[in-house]
Amino acid sequence: MTMVEKMLIALIVILAVPWLIWRLGRTERWAPLVVVQILTGIVLGPGLLGAAFPEAYRWLFTTEVIGALGGIATWGVMLFVWIAGIELDLHQVWQRRRDTVTTVALATGFPMLAGGGVAAIMLWHSPEWIGPAALEWQFVAAIGMACAVTALPILILFMEKLDILRRPLGQRVLRYASLEDIAVWALLALILLDFDRLGRQISFFLAFGMAAIGLRQLMPRLAQSDRWFLALVWLALCGLAGDWSGLHYMVGAFLAGTVLEAEWFGQAAMDRLRHHVLLILMPVFFLSTGLRTEWALGGVVVLVAAIALLAAAVGGRLAGVALAAHRLGWPPGEARLVGWLLQTKALILIIFASILLDRNVIGNETFTALVLMATFSTMLTIPMVTRGRSGAATHPAQ
Repeated sequence: MTMVEKMLIALIVILAVPWLIWRLGRTERWAPLVVVQILTGIVLGPGLLGAAFPEAYRWLFTTEVIGALGGIATWGVMLFVWIAGIELDLHQVWQRRRDTVTTVALATGFPMLAGGGVAAIMLWHSPEWIGPAALEWQFVAAIGMACAVTALPILILFMEKLDILRRPLGQRVLRYASLEDIAVWALLALILLDFDRLGRQISFFLAFGMAAIGLRQLMPRLAQSDRWFLALVWLALCGLAGDWSGLHYMVGAFLAGTVLEAEWFGQAAMDRLRHHVLLILMPVFFLSTGLRTEWALGGVVVLVAAIALLAAAVGGRLAGVALAAHRLGWPPGEARLVGWLLQTKALILIIFASILLDRNVIGNETFTALVLMATFSTMLTIPMVTRGRSGAATHPAQ
């Protein structure tokens, strides 16, 4: 068979199998389609399918097929991260900065510290968790950061399903997630700083800042159809420049989105684009993620690490939000609801883990543990939020 035929077989599998499991198994309440797609990608990886049926795995996932699928996944994930950047609402963050900064500082700091503690234990257990290019502080900071991530685009989808997105509580949660995204991406950029390429990275930020000023002046003057084309060219340029500078193309993609305004494209159009990217392109990224999972340290060890990271992420998040709620005087029950919403990790954590793996900050086994943690975290969100809504009294945005 030709490479194209094998690639199409792979596409049929990754599009059909998760959908059938999701639809026939009625998993929506505890495992949304996104979670089923992630788990399917892990099952199709070398650690499971490749170990059980090595000949079939090698026949289908040739170097050429993996390369072709990787190209599709790269563009899909760049679009997804770019949309996440556009959806940041920094105007609302600034208007309600006391409530937002207090909540985000505590809700981010607690899981980051707890995750860093788990990372230190992982290093004590085995040096294979850390990537070959990382110092110990980079590994600990990266794992702590991973435990503090919130997946803004998936959070929006969940709040749409729960019918709270356009309500005061939903808008508050969006503010918290927006500021948190900025903080965590900034920490990621710090972790990825390469002193051998520091000149390139400084040049990138300077050129990006000047270009962004010009772009923001030009965009409102263009027809909406022209804005889309220019925005996509801007995305590709920023991704290229970010990778050239030694950061990562996804860092460039996220920054490309942060300087654009959703209102330039229309909120309904942005919602449709996010839906279509998730439907058409992101399943290929999930497969690419699965193809990178490894279990060399043993399935039980990796699973224990994933559970420990999940406990640090969820426990730290709930504790931090509870303290913020106490200081800011939230109604009873609301802290638990907000905490469970903000611990949604899903795709953004997997994207972060992919960046860290690409830059050799973490090893393959750590990557697998983070992917599992992201999956478990996302599976918990809707059931726990549904339970918590009945006891939470909401108050207007502060």
